[in-house]
Amino acid sequence: MRSSPRLVQALAAGALLATLGLPATSFAVDAAAAEALARQQNCLKCHGVDKKKDGPSFKETAAKYRGKSEAEQRLITHITSGEKAKFPDGHEEEHKIIKAKEPDIQNLVQWILSM
Repeated sequence: MRSSPRLVQALAAGALLATLGLPATSFAVDAAAAEALARQQNCLKCHGVDKKKDGPSFKETAAKYRGKSEAEQRLITHITSGEKAKFPDGHEEEHKIIKAKEPDIQNLVQWILSM
């Protein structure tokens, strides 16, 4: 089976970014689609892009996970499993489960991590 030149380029770019400690998917993010999904799923009710609300800002989340290999999977699990989220006043609630196709969820998470 032959690899396409685009696939080879993508794999090489991913390897380089991983070496630099950057997310391997930073070039593939569809920001408009991710933001639309965040709005549709009401993520922006509790999270701001750069301002903390009831939940951390997306920029805070990106900073927390920057350079961590498990970042993408950790966030996917958080937004798809309904696990507990802690609020500023100390109470906990189940995080809203994002209802979308897997590639759209991955794009959303990659968008958040790219900030």
